[in-house]
This record gives sequence, C-alpha cells and structure tokens, in this order.
Amino acid sequence: MTRPAYLTEAAITQFIQSALAEDIGEGDHSTLATIPSDKKAKAKLLVKDNGIIAGVELAEKIFHRVDPSLQLTVFKNDGDSIAKGDAAFEVRGNARAILSAERLVLNCIQRMSGIATKTNHLSKLIGGTSAKLMDTRKTTPNFRLMEKWAVAIGGGKNHRFALYDMVMLKDNHIDVAGGISSAVANAVNYLKKKNKSLLIEVETRNLKEVLEALNTNAVDVIMLDNMSAEVMKEAVKLINGKCKTEASGGITETNLKAVAECGVDYISIGALTHSVKSLDLSLKIFG
Repeated sequence: MTRPAYLTEAAITQFIQSALAEDIGEGDHSTLATIPSDKKAKAKLLVKDNGIIAGVELAEKIFHRVDPSLQLTVFKNDGDSIAKGDAAFEVRGNARAILSAERLVLNCIQRMSGIATKTNHLSKLIGGTSAKLMDTRKTTPNFRLMEKWAVAIGGGKNHRFALYDMVMLKDNHIDVAGGISSAVANAVNYLKKKNKSLLIEVETRNLKEVLEALNTNAVDVIMLDNMSAEVMKEAVKLINGKCKTEASGGITETNLKAVAECGVDYISIGALTHSVKSLDLSLKIFG
C-alpha cells in the first residue's frame, strides 16, 4: 500500500507524543512502584478475533518512542488476515517501557483493526463493480489520522482528510449561497483569488440539481445524496463521465451492492469510522 500523503512522520510523531502525554502524564506510577528499572520482559500481541490487522507499524513507533531499545518481531503486517489464536508480534526489552506503552498500543491497534476489517468486508461485497469504498470526516477527534490510515489498510479510499484539502459544497453551503450555481461560482472565484488548486465537489439531492451542477462546468465530483437506485442510475447517465460520482447517505451492508451496480465511482460510508467494533486483541507478558 502506498502511504497516503497525510501520513507524514511529523504527524505520526505528534499524535504519539500527545497520546502518551495524555496516558502517562507525570509517570506510570503503577509500573514505577512495582517493576525494577532493569527488569527485562517479552510480550506477544495475541489475537482473539478473525479479521484484518492494522496498526502494527504504528505500534512499533509507539514502543520505540517510549524506549528506542525495545525490539519487535513482527509476525503479521498491516493488511494481513488474522485469526483467533494468532500472535501478531512479539516485543522484548525493558519491562517498564512495555507496560507503559501497552494501553496506547492496544487502543490504537484494536480500533484500527476493527476499521480495516469492516472496510475489507464491505469492499469485497462490491468486488466486480467499478465502485470504490470511501470514508468520510465522521471520525474521532484527534484520532482521524489513524482511522483513515486503517481504512486505507483495509482496502478503502480516503476522502478528503479535512476541510482544507478539498472544496465540498453540501446542502447547507448551497442553501445559504442561494443555489448550486452561485455556490460553485463563489468557490471558483475564491480559489482563483487564493491561487489554490483544489477539487470541487457538490452535493445533489435530485436530478435537477445534478443538471445544475453539470452546467457549471466547474465541478470535479458530484455527490448523489440519499437517492434511490433508480434515480442514481439516471444521474450517472446524465453525468456520463464528465466528472466523478459519489453515492452517499443511507447506504448499508444490505443495499451496498445495489448502489455500486448503479455505476458510481465512489461510495462513502461514515460508519466505517464512527460505528465500528474494535477487534479483540491483548498484549500478554510472558517473562
């Protein structure tokens, strides 16, 4: 997997530093009080669920941030299938460091693996169609980086990362601006003034709005929001490849395949990141 542009070393390091500060603060007193400073240990990440592993690379970075001398032996890489009873990796070194990093590692890798597993499952349901599964901004505050990384590991496509890397004109923007034409014209003028080259996406709710968006000749992606399969098929015909199409709203595992068969390019599902059950994993010290 090609690493997404947002996954810079600086961004990952900033996340780890903030998360460790939140969890450890002035010190892990439970560990400091009970474990000798020179005590060595080894631990394994034990798998208790079937799915797709995600967050192994991040786990290694967390361990090394706590103690650069910790050594990891990886048995399952990000994106690999895992089954109950597997061991994903082993970490060896200072016992205090392993115990202090344990919860952050587990919090990240359990949630990321749950997201990757769900993404992989839904992506398989639309296999054979041209549609690609995509995430949204419906993410956990301060954990978006990892949640979107997990979607990519699971085989999905990341939508815009944040408000700054794409112009998306949704119903509220359009209604306040006085319609699609006005909203798009304003966006085009703004981008020219700011000398920015950003894609423009417009949310549409019916075929009339699809035509209006098309007629601006300035839209890169048209979102087909909460449309029936029949209307969505008509919209795809109208658009006829002039821009990309994204289906959104009310899409579940039950109707996902039918939506994909309408011919859309992308299907965005907020539940990939906001309603996913974490995978059951544990870090067990063996010595």
